[in-house]
Amino acid sequence: MTTGLWDVPQSPRPLDINQLALALPPVIVVLAPHPDDFDAIAVTLRHFHQAGSQIHLAVLTTGASGVEDGFAGATTDQQKGDLREVEQQDSCAFFGLPAERISFLKLPADEGGNPRLDAANHASIRDYLAARSPQLVFMPHGNDSNVTHQRTYALFRAVTLAEGWSLWAVLNQDAKTVKIRTDVFMSFNDEQATWKASLLRLHRSQHQRNLNTRGKGFDERVLAINRQAGVAVDAPYAEIFELERFG
Repeated sequence: MTTGLWDVPQSPRPLDINQLALALPPVIVVLAPHPDDFDAIAVTLRHFHQAGSQIHLAVLTTGASGVEDGFAGATTDQQKGDLREVEQQDSCAFFGLPAERISFLKLPADEGGNPRLDAANHASIRDYLAARSPQLVFMPHGNDSNVTHQRTYALFRAVTLAEGWSLWAVLNQDAKTVKIRTDVFMSFNDEQATWKASLLRLHRSQHQRNLNTRGKGFDERVLAINRQAGVAVDAPYAEIFELERFG
């Protein structure tokens, strides 16, 4: 199929993003349910960044619930959210994403702490996307046990269908993905994995929480998923994605 951005063969699947020809550098939006979801697919995003794509990051929630009480002196939701915002800014600076391309939407949440599926949050997502007109929108797969991940996809899908926009959703695997069809993947080597690990460790609150609760760091947890991605390539790691065409 031809997307207008990629010359994507019909078969075989999955396809290596490294081998897909870009007709032009696309405008990309990353809808990150939490601070650090950008970093989970950082190798793929760096590939597009280095190819000249304009990347915009929208972090939908503060992620305060993911910070252990008292970490770095943070005890309130405000302090924890501020801490995670700084972590995301630090990782994006390391990545090379200009600060003006990062937005923290802080969508109002329900009693469970997940963004509401209401008119106000739909309008926030619509206005953000309309202002940037992306051709590719990256986000975690909607088939995920994390409710905020589910709702990020649900908000995006409802808005995109209502507006009749033509774009690709690029849905990534993460630790809580239930099921995903691998349409495209980004393979990467040990050197790139070392770079990604450095990026992930800048999310200090998440790194420490993983060490405390799982006995391994945030970097190890994410790279273990990439190592077990299940695509037959020579490289030891891969970030995998399911494509969904809109419009």
